[in-house]
Amino acid sequence: MEWLTDAKIPVGRSAKAVFDWLQAHAGWFFDGLAVAMEWLINALLWILQTPPPLVVVLAIVAFTYAMQRNWKTALFVFAGFLFILNQGYWEETTESLTLVLSACVVCMAVGVPIGIAAAHRPRLFQVMRPVLDLMQTLPTFVYLIPAIVFFGIGMVPGLIATVIFVVPAPIRLTHLGVSSTPEPLLEAADAFGATPSQKLWKVELPYALPQIMAGLNQTIMLSLSMVVIAALVGADGLGVPVVRALNSVNTSLGFESGFIIVVLAIMLDRMLRIERQDR
Repeated sequence: MEWLTDAKIPVGRSAKAVFDWLQAHAGWFFDGLAVAMEWLINALLWILQTPPPLVVVLAIVAFTYAMQRNWKTALFVFAGFLFILNQGYWEETTESLTLVLSACVVCMAVGVPIGIAAAHRPRLFQVMRPVLDLMQTLPTFVYLIPAIVFFGIGMVPGLIATVIFVVPAPIRLTHLGVSSTPEPLLEAADAFGATPSQKLWKVELPYALPQIMAGLNQTIMLSLSMVVIAALVGADGLGVPVVRALNSVNTSLGFESGFIIVVLAIMLDRMLRIERQDR
């Protein structure tokens, strides 16, 4: 089989050549992107870490009640944050929340418009589908390599790697919601003389809202799953004690920080549970 390996397709060399070219000719773009992402991260960190922890917790609980209209869910979120404060992981939790919220802002800002465009242009979605499949199936650690090359070490490369891994979810679910709008609704809008923009804002997006919210929920959950991986490139948050526990084989620290991540994931899921969004 040596004859087959002698004619090896240069996948790795080609990828390296692309990254080298981008690093040499598009450095200005990545520098600007890094500045914008760092500004977003610092702004969210300031919002979450400047006020006293209980003030932030009460604000999140109030937001939860406004979203869900369920005092049991709000009480659960309040108890969850009290548990995090009790365990001494408030700073790490706010850093992880910053990463998750930043990823949500970027992914929804990019994913929803692309999903709408793909729903209106089936051929575009056919071209995008293999790219989205690749983004979701490529091992997440692979994303860390170009992130380090272009952005160095810190929160920004962790955010970029998270966005690349997560953004297919809002794109797919927005496409699903918009493209599944019933034809009778669209025909009725046409009959009343609605313009394409009016059909989008008054018919398609309201009908697709549950799917878009599902995309937001998936964005949050997938971003939280990247917390530990992002810690490997210097991103602060709950992933740091997990990595530290792994390096030192510290069972207590690993279980503690891992359980905090689970509690945070459950709280975020309850805050944006899709069944309640449809009401």
